[in-house]
Amino acid sequence: MLRDDSTHFDHLYQLVDLLVCAGVLLATLAIPGMLNTGGAPGGANFSLIAFGIGSALSWPLTFQVLEVYAFQRRNRLDVIQHRLLTLGAGIAVAQCAMAFLFSPPVAVAMPIVCTALQLVTLCGVRAIVYRTSKWVRRNETTRNVVIVGSGPRAAYVKNVIEQNPGWGLHIIGFVDNDLPSEGAAVPNEQIFKISDMNDLIVDQVIDEVIVACPRSMLGSIIEAVDSCAAAGVPITLLSDLFGDYLPAPRTTRFGSMPALSFAPVHHNRFMITIKRGIDIVGALVGLAIAAPVVAVSAALIKLTSPGPIFFRQVRCGFNGRHFVMYKLRTMETDAEARKLELDEMNEMDGPVFKMAHDPRITPVGRTLRRYSIDELPQFWNVLIGDMSLVGPRPPVPVEVAEYQTFERRRLSMRPGITCLWQVSGRNAIGFEDWVRLDLEYIDTWSLRSDFMILLRTLPAVMSGDGAS
Repeated sequence: MLRDDSTHFDHLYQLVDLLVCAGVLLATLAIPGMLNTGGAPGGANFSLIAFGIGSALSWPLTFQVLEVYAFQRRNRLDVIQHRLLTLGAGIAVAQCAMAFLFSPPVAVAMPIVCTALQLVTLCGVRAIVYRTSKWVRRNETTRNVVIVGSGPRAAYVKNVIEQNPGWGLHIIGFVDNDLPSEGAAVPNEQIFKISDMNDLIVDQVIDEVIVACPRSMLGSIIEAVDSCAAAGVPITLLSDLFGDYLPAPRTTRFGSMPALSFAPVHHNRFMITIKRGIDIVGALVGLAIAAPVVAVSAALIKLTSPGPIFFRQVRCGFNGRHFVMYKLRTMETDAEARKLELDEMNEMDGPVFKMAHDPRITPVGRTLRRYSIDELPQFWNVLIGDMSLVGPRPPVPVEVAEYQTFERRRLSMRPGITCLWQVSGRNAIGFEDWVRLDLEYIDTWSLRSDFMILLRTLPAVMSGDGAS
């Protein structure tokens, strides 16, 4: 029965979330001005019911798909609530979309108000359930665990369990063929042989086995793993088998086989999808607003210097893939050929070439560069998916060829029109700090950080600071 508790709790959470969301929806509709039934067509009741069902189901279904209900026992309350807040923006967009699709007789602001109230209520319910369950588990042990290993990793697991009594875990013993060294944190009397695992499962109530052994020992614990699998005992494997070389993994599948995916940063896929949606909308709006400016700039370029209006250049995008980036031409047509003779005048450290007074830049081009007008055609790159509104600036292949290994991590996210470097001084910042800012953006990315960078971009562009 205990082994099914997590599943039962998941279902209970889903039911509570569904009831909370439905109740908040009804309470929101009771707010004066939120429901417009006067003169509504005959199908209004159906559209309102359809919207209500979608609104009530949006939270629990999203939580289920994104596995928010998993590992509730060991997550901190702030982690749980942060995930709720992160998902709130996406669910608000979904409820607005449902309001547009079903056209219920409600005020325009109703989906946003409803989502905000649902979010606040769910966070409050989570806090109450979290505190209550921790108190119950602290006073009544609910799960028995066996730890495979008796070395430093096993001692670490033991200490973590002891420091978190609210998890309700009780250590039955440790499984290892070798006794720990003298003075080890794992007591000898609690150590069993690997061959004893089957007897432990028969004689004891075991709810989980935690594998906390060195990777050199993995081959010898197959017998214990087989016993757990045969008896249906859950197994948790610590993922630090390669030390600090790899970050925390994400569980995926490779064909029919389960797999662990190791990435520098595991960004939330749902949030990345929202980011792409914002990119598409932003690119369409940007192209519409930029069209007159681009038209005037194109005429000036054509009248003041021979050559094409647009400059096309191969850049390195996500994971180093090559794509053609578009800009308004700001240099003479022979600029690339003349670059070799100017290499010694490079004012930027690292593999990047920058000059404050580059003689290849045309008079009109200097103004276009100063206010980043030459970058406006890149909204097209954003629209077709080569770039994002916000992200590390895309380098040229010859620069990437000179990157050190860790610098290539700049390519692990879709490049952008603007970035932290763009709003922090641009060419006034050295290459080392440029890389640091890009990696900081990648490691701490969120929709909020994108929004803040976009807010800072316009003042930075208008001032022309650091541009050349």
